[in-house]
Amino acid sequence: MANEAVLVMEYEPPVMFTVADGTGIEKGAILKMTDPMTAVLADGDGDIVAGIAAEEKIASDGKTKLAVYRRGVFRVLAGAAGITVGLALDTHASTGATNEVAAAPAGAGHQLGYALETAGDAETFLMELNPHHST
Repeated sequence: MANEAVLVMEYEPPVMFTVADGTGIEKGAILKMTDPMTAVLADGDGDIVAGIAAEEKIASDGKTKLAVYRRGVFRVLAGAAGITVGLALDTHASTGATNEVAAAPAGAGHQLGYALETAGDAETFLMELNPHHST
């Protein structure tokens, strides 16, 4: 997979999410959460984040559960300029490429995590995965 998030430090074990049997998901894919506790590929900007796929899911293999990291340090790809250390991050799959991350807009209710390094567009950098939602 291009632009996969690479685990650098695991804070806690992955959590099992439901996935569709017919869907293929690459290891390191950023996933969004749907109801009920189901993970699908992130495809927008500001998705409600489930986490990062801890393993590969082969399409139509009969499996409907997938291990998903919700906390840890990952090397990810910046999808835009302006990422500085400490900045809140968000998914960027709608206006950028799949698995890119960008700065979360001010007041964003959904966040992927936080930048541990400063990065320019198309650079890889360390991110602390910590998905959450605030209103």
